[in-house]
Amino acid sequence: MDIKQLQSLYDASDSNIKWAKHCLERMQERDISIDDVEYCLHSGEIIEYYPDDFPHLSCLIFGRTKGNKVLHIVVGANSDTIFFITAYYPNTDKFEADLKTRKE
Repeated sequence: MDIKQLQSLYDASDSNIKWAKHCLERMQERDISIDDVEYCLHSGEIIEYYPDDFPHLSCLIFGRTKGNKVLHIVVGANSDTIFFITAYYPNTDKFEADLKTRKE
């Protein structure tokens, strides 16, 4: 899984995109729009891989919103579908000042 593959899955068709109920609920609570998530996916980079996640391997993407706020999204994928798992604004409680490196 790489960022280009995820972007291609997203761009291919709306039928290739699945939003977890949890993700949509958290986005609403955190005032994160679908446009923000899309922009993050298209401008972002994968900073962590979760190859053992079930039912699909997943990853953490670091990117920005259209308003230039740092955003993290967790997505999973199989050969033809991208799954949005969650989205949040990272902070320095769990990440270093760069908001990319997880604290130990």
